Amino acid sequence: MSATPVPVRRLAAASLAAAAVLGAVTLPASAADRTPDRPRVDISAVQYDAPGRDRRTNASLNKEWVELTNTTRHSVNLDGWTLSDEDGETYTFDHYRLPARATVRVHTGEGRDTRTDLFQDRRHHVWDNRSDTATLRNHRDRVIDEASWDERRSHHGDRQGDRHDGRHDGRSWNGDRHHGHGGDRH
Repeated sequence: MSATPVPVRRLAAASLAAAAVLGAVTLPASAADRTPDRPRVDISAVQYDAPGRDRRTNASLNKEWVELTNTTRHSVNLDGWTLSDEDGETYTFDHYRLPARATVRVHTGEGRDTRTDLFQDRRHHVWDNRSDTATLRNHRDRVIDEASWDERRSHHGDRQGDRHDGRHDGRSWNGDRHHGHGGDRH
């Protein structure tokens, strides 16, 4: 009777070892290290200096915008999230869900919100032409992303300097995380 328990123990140990090997073989290597997608929304571009002369017309205000991109495979509820500048001008998202792998453009002026364009409904420019920081915070006031620019530094994107006739082409920030302070409003 004592001989029976030894083979059962060996058989059980062999079965457990085989199950462990089989489990390791059938699961992709990344599955063990994988964490679920977390809401990841990036400030992907900023048009901080509206093209043309700076005027307080709605058309000019809406040429100033910030783009947000959802980099995950799942939609992100932005309800209660905020987008603000260094001076504390704040836009709060209200009942908006950013679809997976999608981009939304937040315009400064007035307009009708769509899936791809939201409007702050302001009557003055928000983003400083010389230097500013756009800060995106979630509903818990946690900083999700920031984009900063300073005219003294080189930038990625479509940044162009002032023209001699007093007008300027639009200046924008696109993906470069520079930090600056101060500056003039439009």
